[in-house]
Amino acid sequence: MVKLSTDDVLKLAQLARISLNEDEVTEFSGELSAILQYVEQLSDVDISGLEPTNQVTGLTNVMRKDEVRDYGYAPADLLKNVPAVKDGQLKVKRMIG
Repeated sequence: MVKLSTDDVLKLAQLARISLNEDEVTEFSGELSAILQYVEQLSDVDISGLEPTNQVTGLTNVMRKDEVRDYGYAPADLLKNVPAVKDGQLKVKRMIG
């Protein structure tokens, strides 16, 4: 059975950079202890024979081949309607937020 002391709760509050009054320390001590008791139940689960799972969808490869496609347009033709071009690329205003 896990029971957090007042010092444990104050240490957690310090790590989280929050300030707690005495009533909150008492309240959170009980709540956090209850959460830890619930999580402690996981140690009683029998996991023998289970394999680790790192992928659950069954997909093996969702990547497509990287192929060059010719759409019949030359880059210079596409840049004709652009307001500003520099070295064959779109020129835009500096965007720094």
